[in-house]
Amino acid sequence: MSDLAADAGPAQRLGSRLPPTAALLSLAVLGFWILAALAGPALLPHGPADFVTDDGFAPASAAHPLGTDYLGRDMLARLVAAARSTLAISLLATLGAHLIGDTLGILAALRGGVLDQVLSRVAEVMLSMPKLIVGLVVIAVVGPSATVLVAVTAAVYAATVFRISRAIALDLVALDFIRAARLRGESMGWLIFGELLPNMLPLLAADFALRMSFSILFMSNLSFLGLGLQPPAADWGGLVRENLEGLASGSPAALYPTLAIGSVTIALNLLVDRWGSTARPREALH
Repeated sequence: MSDLAADAGPAQRLGSRLPPTAALLSLAVLGFWILAALAGPALLPHGPADFVTDDGFAPASAAHPLGTDYLGRDMLARLVAAARSTLAISLLATLGAHLIGDTLGILAALRGGVLDQVLSRVAEVMLSMPKLIVGLVVIAVVGPSATVLVAVTAAVYAATVFRISRAIALDLVALDFIRAARLRGESMGWLIFGELLPNMLPLLAADFALRMSFSILFMSNLSFLGLGLQPPAADWGGLVRENLEGLASGSPAALYPTLAIGSVTIALNLLVDRWGSTARPREALH
């Protein structure tokens, strides 16, 4: 799914219906990876940095169900440790993007005028820049780290979130219940947290899941190019890069993180389709 489809927002996919079994399967996939990231490292006999064999790309065995990586480290331990890094960084980055984008989008819709024009033009400039190129330049200048990955990912997606939240808020601001709240003299804080946000949350939640899948792909792209987490730490994109040469010798080590990335992003997108088919602002239901 392209960023253009994402920018259109979940609201344009309200007619999509996903079978409940597919939604349950998506939840099971996400639950599996969350549990693996939280509890997996403590349950596995080997650490992600432990050298368990003398040879790289050892085949799967009872002691090492997924074999070993290019340095002889247990691939299952590396995959689970990378799950924690990938999910944590993408979650924090998505939270940051929504915190910035939602706040500015709602303020722009409520205030209008010069503030709206300035923020909209800034967002358009940011949206015109290739996200991956921006990430590469920034990380090449300041250096790769988890903090930089979170900040860069949040920044490149904040403009998209701003446009979506502003569009949703503008539709709601034109409704009678917001006009009535303004006539009652309600404060800006009440308009945002008491009137707008409760009605925007269903659509923003759907976009949050979609945005997290894009964050995972964006971060994995950076890591694949060598600008993600640095060894011995790794995320899924870094694991693909590290073990890519094993494909020539028939080792599937690079395929496991690839499948992990695909399973999580597909599960998130399927859940968005299911959620988007039922999500409507609460005021529209009255």
